[in-house]
Amino acid sequence: MKTWIMAATMLAAAGATSGAQAADAYPSRPIRLIVGYAPGGPVDTAARIYADYLGRTLHQAIVVDNRAGASGAIAADMTAKSPPDGYTLYFVASPTMTMTPVVQKSVNFNPTKDFTYIGLITDYTNVLVVNKDFPAKNVGELVSYARKHPDDVSFGSAGIGASNHLSAELLAQMSGVKMLHVPYKGNAQSIIDVIGGQVMMMFDQVSTSINYIRAGKLRALAVTSLTRSPLLPQVPTVDESGARGYEDITFNGLMAPAGTPRDILRRLNEEVAKAVRVPQLHQRFIEQGVELAASPSPEDFAAYVKAEFEKKAKLAREAGIRME
Repeated sequence: MKTWIMAATMLAAAGATSGAQAADAYPSRPIRLIVGYAPGGPVDTAARIYADYLGRTLHQAIVVDNRAGASGAIAADMTAKSPPDGYTLYFVASPTMTMTPVVQKSVNFNPTKDFTYIGLITDYTNVLVVNKDFPAKNVGELVSYARKHPDDVSFGSAGIGASNHLSAELLAQMSGVKMLHVPYKGNAQSIIDVIGGQVMMMFDQVSTSINYIRAGKLRALAVTSLTRSPLLPQVPTVDESGARGYEDITFNGLMAPAGTPRDILRRLNEEVAKAVRVPQLHQRFIEQGVELAASPSPEDFAAYVKAEFEKKAKLAREAGIRME
């Protein structure tokens, strides 16, 4: 993914000229940025940071419109049904495109046909945290404990099909162990119950767990990316902890309704590409446990989402993940 950043920078420097006249006239009025999660959460926070940046570069107000519910499906459906004129954009969190269509019985949008993909914006890792009194001190010990105590190792998540649910299922599958899933209606109560010992472990975003880790209320065993988190450099990856090849990354990206003019998409993609070269913006995201990223083109982003969808769909089928 890091090679995308270099390619994206080259794209921005080249200054695409296709459809330049129409792109130069865009935008001429405020843009609505739909977010599928409630205000104050990690996705909303990232969206507002990016909206502030994009508004300044486009010289127009970016109005964040929170439409929470159904793991982002409500916001996705609203986006799909909006006019394809470039004035409705969607700040998507990856589970909505890669998991929601798989685990929910019915959704009102088609992730392939109803959207135009603009660009990758961020990617971020989860961290595996356990109760401070849990006997395992690393991933290897956790797996050994789970083998000796089948179904006794419980893990919390933000709900069935949430990104941290899949992080745990992937580890269980690769390690050949069974663990008990305890779904919540969000990460907040789940992490409190890990601290309290009601559940043993969970995968959580680095940004929301780091203060508990630093305070000694949680123990961090590993992060889900292939490289260590800059916020937790002392914590190994799951891959280097013995589960070779393990990687589970969550991303945010920018999308629009299908049929949005190509020149507008290119203009927006160029702005996405430029963002990775802005040190102040990079720092603001790092403070949230998130890393800026970029895709060289809308087509590359669409291909990336498709690959992630197929990967998560396979895991969901094999793990029997399905919402009633």
